Amino acid sequence: MRRILRLSSSLLVLVFSGAVHAQTETTDASSKAPVSDTGKGGIETVVVTAERRSENLMTTPISADVFTAGDLANKGVLKVDDLQFVSPSVTVNNFGQGIDFNIRGIGKGEHNTQTLTGVITYRDGVPTFPGYVAEEPYYDIQSVQILRGPQGTFVGQNATGGAVFVTSNDPVIGGGYDGYVMASLGNYTDGQLQGAVNIPVTDTFAIRLSGFGEARGSFYSITDNDPADNCPGGKYAGCKPGYNPGDMRWAAGRISALWKPTQDLTVSFKYDADYLDNGAYPSSPNYEAFPVLNPPYGTGQPNPHYSDIFHITANAPMQGIDRFTRAILKVDYVLPGGTTLRAISGYQYASTIYTTDLDATDYGALNYAGLPNNWTFSDHVDETIYSQEINLISPDTDRFTWILGAFGQNDLYNFPFGQFDTGVPQGVLDSTLYGKNEQLSFAGFGQVGYKVTDNLQLQFGARYSFNRSTNNVVWNQYGAVADVHQFTKSYSFTYKGSINYQLDENNFLYAFVATGYKPGGLNPPIYTAAFPAPFGPEKVTEYETGWKATLLDGHLRTTVDGYYNRYRNFIVTVAYPLAALPIAGFLTEVNVPNETKVYGMEAEADAVFGKLTLGAGLGLQHSSLGTFFAVDSRTPGIGGVCDPATGPANPASRCINLGGNPLTYAPSVSFNLSAQYQFDLDEGDTLTPRANFGHQSGQWATLFDNAAIGDKLSPRDLLGAQLEWVHNDYVVTAYATNLTDQHYEASLLYPLRFAGAPRQFGIRVMKVF
Repeated sequence: MRRILRLSSSLLVLVFSGAVHAQTETTDASSKAPVSDTGKGGIETVVVTAERRSENLMTTPISADVFTAGDLANKGVLKVDDLQFVSPSVTVNNFGQGIDFNIRGIGKGEHNTQTLTGVITYRDGVPTFPGYVAEEPYYDIQSVQILRGPQGTFVGQNATGGAVFVTSNDPVIGGGYDGYVMASLGNYTDGQLQGAVNIPVTDTFAIRLSGFGEARGSFYSITDNDPADNCPGGKYAGCKPGYNPGDMRWAAGRISALWKPTQDLTVSFKYDADYLDNGAYPSSPNYEAFPVLNPPYGTGQPNPHYSDIFHITANAPMQGIDRFTRAILKVDYVLPGGTTLRAISGYQYASTIYTTDLDATDYGALNYAGLPNNWTFSDHVDETIYSQEINLISPDTDRFTWILGAFGQNDLYNFPFGQFDTGVPQGVLDSTLYGKNEQLSFAGFGQVGYKVTDNLQLQFGARYSFNRSTNNVVWNQYGAVADVHQFTKSYSFTYKGSINYQLDENNFLYAFVATGYKPGGLNPPIYTAAFPAPFGPEKVTEYETGWKATLLDGHLRTTVDGYYNRYRNFIVTVAYPLAALPIAGFLTEVNVPNETKVYGMEAEADAVFGKLTLGAGLGLQHSSLGTFFAVDSRTPGIGGVCDPATGPANPASRCINLGGNPLTYAPSVSFNLSAQYQFDLDEGDTLTPRANFGHQSGQWATLFDNAAIGDKLSPRDLLGAQLEWVHNDYVVTAYATNLTDQHYEASLLYPLRFAGAPRQFGIRVMKVF
């Protein structure tokens, strides 16, 4: 019973508490459709624009991957989840209503609104939703750039783990009525349609329209054993059932406008609207993954409910719908002397609705914990973000280069509804929450670079940040009502210093130290109406060195880097440290009092030998939690105060030292491989088979590292394949992802386990015009 109580309480608290790839240097890259880059014969220049200027990635002191539209299509990357299988040291954990994104083990390990993310995702220059509504599809994309390590001295938000820049295609002034349309059909009755068209309005103004739609059946088989839930006609006959098992219905559209009235002034406006109906986020208790039951579930007897992760039981309605709109205005003006004044304004609004069967079972009258099996969770969250960034950017060609910037953002969460329902009388074991959480941030930043010689450059950047979080909510937890009005604020100074050396035209070396900062936040009141203290900000200091080389007369390009992170005040969610039973299971967020260490290396290579293209990426990582005491409230034992720094008040309690344990969702090994070969056919046709493979070693889903109750997620080995035929303006591709149909746990929110996608295959046809 304690496990279900703690899960239900923690869910409500957590939800509410708040290989480098070639990108061609071209003036009209934005007009291109997502076609492959095969048959070019050599490795082309990689251009990275994330640092607010166009630079050759091979001479830029960052560890990064750049994927073009063709790369994304060739590797089967449709949304953010897929990036973890094509870029080393990247993990994406999908919990249904929200995404936790980590790079090098740092980002977001706590699934809630109060804990901000350490990996910032930018859409067309604007930092976007930090947790909710993160799965918007990649369509009509120019590039996706992944930067590893702390960022913030040249761009809007501060990041501790890294940043992802997603850039959509711009209209082309002076171009034609060109674009593309693409349709695909696959298993699970999967159908997709996307396309874009460029519209030249005048010789200074152009518009681009693009759209995306997809409908797919569920991956899941759901059994409902309650006779009252099953009646002829289902929901269409007015009956209770009709539970959506996860049938996906996505629709998205974008309108882009580009105006260039003079050579010095460029105005860009983009408006996105998405409707993402995932049907549901089915899950099952990780208890069902064990063929034999051992403590705490049993004493070695066979598990009568052992099942595949896609075969589940449930007896409560489920849904998962995200809606959002985004408007971005970007203005560039080149001042006399070549300095660029840039303003990027953003407005974003999102609404997410989530309902689930909280115990994820229908075994009869009782679930496996011996409690009534009708536990449910529902919420509705609205999020509104206003942001403004202003930059001054020096010309690229000067020996001394610089960027200055200011950034402000207001992120308002509104909780019209949130309820955890146990099925017993209201006020006994139920919880509700409604109200608002507002997060305000301001920053000033800058970065300078000076070429001491033609080969040696020094860079230094700095940032000052201010953040404030405010709660105004009504919290009813098990009959104890609290009207919560609280706020916390934090300040931080971060910096980056780098030494860059061009050894020769084919070899570039760099070394830097960089710091990052993630704001703290507020804890909600717990069952006793006590107010746990706010948790403080996280700080990361990273030391990194790297070598980038072009070898074999331009046919092979390699990058190697090593890094060491000092991670202070790591934010974790644990049982309330100052409580004794029976409320030790009520969760709160605290900072790890001692320093956590994360270190590792990455190596990537691209090779082109005529018609053969090869790619590889490797990430090795080790993390070690600082000395830290906490109670694993899932296991039996006595309670008592468990101070995070000093440990248990009672030596016989469950308060244990987690020091030395690895971070959650931080695989020690990740690598990816890719290969393709282009065959030339008659009349200019080509046939290109390609294969992609991504591996992530086993990951811990909690800091307690208890494999006996399912904390260890098994390794993931995902193989994808394509066969592409190009004929004139048509591209026909047969594709398959997760070709071996590996069934694996993508994430765990104890005790609920969420599945990764099974094998999918189909055919897509694209027409370029």
